[in-house]
Amino acid sequence: MGFALKQDQSWLARRPDDIPPADREFIAQSGSDWVAPEREFRAWRSRLERARGAWEGKLDHEKNAGLLTGSALTEGQDWLAKRSEDIEEADRTFIMQSRRAARRRNLRVLALVGALAVGVAAWRVEAYLKDGVQWITVVLPYMLKEVQPDVLAPDAERDLKPGDSFRECSKDAFCPEMIVVPAGEFKMGSPETEAGRFANEGPQHDVAIARPFAVSKFDVTFDDWDACVSIGGCPGVDDSTYGRETKPVINVSWVEAQQYVAWLARMTDKPYRLLTEAEWEYAARAGATTAYPWGEDIGAGNANCMGCGSKWDNVETSPVGSFSANAFGLYDMAGDVWQWVQDCNHQDYSKAPTDGSEWGGGNCNEHIVRGGSWLAEPPFLRSAFRVGLATDEHNSDLGFRVARALSP
Repeated sequence: MGFALKQDQSWLARRPDDIPPADREFIAQSGSDWVAPEREFRAWRSRLERARGAWEGKLDHEKNAGLLTGSALTEGQDWLAKRSEDIEEADRTFIMQSRRAARRRNLRVLALVGALAVGVAAWRVEAYLKDGVQWITVVLPYMLKEVQPDVLAPDAERDLKPGDSFRECSKDAFCPEMIVVPAGEFKMGSPETEAGRFANEGPQHDVAIARPFAVSKFDVTFDDWDACVSIGGCPGVDDSTYGRETKPVINVSWVEAQQYVAWLARMTDKPYRLLTEAEWEYAARAGATTAYPWGEDIGAGNANCMGCGSKWDNVETSPVGSFSANAFGLYDMAGDVWQWVQDCNHQDYSKAPTDGSEWGGGNCNEHIVRGGSWLAEPPFLRSAFRVGLATDEHNSDLGFRVARALSP
């Protein structure tokens, strides 16, 4: 609902007289609920109270199994740091006991790893060792066989030129093919005269990208994502019946996209990440100053969107690379799926950085998506269009692509 609501609100602001009164009222009521600042906190607190109640109902010898672990514990500690005064004493105690138990588990794992390092042959495998066993038996062998032999050597990385491509995994594995994008300057945002323009696309400002960097040739595909899933690095996600393999991965939140780039960085020991918002627009425009990378109008057959003239329009995602590449050799920068970027949401470009770096601050409960999708109308595919979505948003037209810094 997140992006659909924002589209409705945008049209309501621009053309209120063309929207029936009942529909205007529906959008307004939906908006007030959507922006309620306490919604996320209250939803988490409700989940925590249920978890704590289940834990309290367990027998003494079962209680350790009911404590918070993993992302649930991380989330609890974050809220405890930010909103301690709004959390019941019983819930604060539950989080603290979970944290102490996690520390004890970590100490036991460290002790075992130390024992292994000095040659202890016999050791017991218990639930708290699951991650360590996964690393030793699955992740490390995969990394050593399928990834590390194909990681760029320093000399090869320094020899890369704009337009060159590379993949840092074996031919039998799946990882994004990367294209080297040149350094350069561009004007970010849209002019006030651009058709379909929104206020958050300005003010236009000059941005200088000082060094070449690499961008994935395509959106991250299900093949790429499922390689991460296969060794426990990423959660499984639904394809909404549109197909997997060379289809772009969908139903991925910003948080989950971060899991993928962290996994890729860990496998390669290279700085993979999401693109910054400025890098994304620079890469999408590829030197163009028009509304779309190919011109001022959407045209026909240039992308997959609601009204782009393709067989996938308003039906489903299209396989990556189904349309022409832009001048940098990148595919699907417009249409098919929305692409998460690194930056938090800002209402406009006032005081935006001019060096292409990540823009801190702003509303970090939301992050920016770019590029439009198979469900979006043409104005939303413009290179300057931008909108913020909640970090946990999942949609059937929401994916991402990756970037990688290069050695100078």
